[in-house]
Amino acid sequence: MHANNEVGTIQPIAEIARLAREKGITMHTDAAQSMGKIETNVHALGIDLLSVAGHKIYAPKGIGALYVRNGVLPQKFCHGAGQEMGWRAGTENVMAIVGLGKACEMADHNLAHATRHLAAMRDRLHQGLVDQLADVRLNGHPDDRLPNTLSVAFKDLEANRILEEIGLEVAASAGAACHSDTVQLSHVLEAMRVPVAWAKGTLRFSTGRMTTMDEIDRAVAAVVQAVRRLREAG
Repeated sequence: MHANNEVGTIQPIAEIARLAREKGITMHTDAAQSMGKIETNVHALGIDLLSVAGHKIYAPKGIGALYVRNGVLPQKFCHGAGQEMGWRAGTENVMAIVGLGKACEMADHNLAHATRHLAAMRDRLHQGLVDQLADVRLNGHPDDRLPNTLSVAFKDLEANRILEEIGLEVAASAGAACHSDTVQLSHVLEAMRVPVAWAKGTLRFSTGRMTTMDEIDRAVAAVVQAVRRLREAG
């Protein structure tokens, strides 16, 4: 993947693609997370195939696209009629395709502004949490990451408990599933060797183009209050 969906780390795709090309390996990258947030240029990346998910860039849900470099011939995915140059049979969803095209056009036109806004809202959220709470840890690379993704861990707490406390005010996702006697970490946090005491209290937040400072401040207040309540309860 071009950028990790949990912690936002941007992967060295161009270097990986160069190594693959030297060995004659066809290279595909999943750019669902990165499109519309950072520059995603197939020529600069040097890849052969790249996939896009429409709903990640405000296009209709259920539409996507696959870039295929000239000379690369994928096997048929769905046999039958001759749509999509014979690779995938079935009538195209024209309205959703138009929506995806327009969303890509808008994302390209406003990319620099969107990147700055997403990062500013993400950093405001992060700073608000670390200013008011102890034992808060950032997961992932501090710089080489998506501008909209914030993965933070709250030591010795369970993410599900925090989500229960903030669920009516803030939407977030947990990095671990905590049960009565076990903790199931996400494979990403496990591969990063995040200690269990931190990983089980990991939440992922995402900012968007329409996110406002007021919404961020309300989210900070909700999370801070929830974490304090849980820590006081012991």
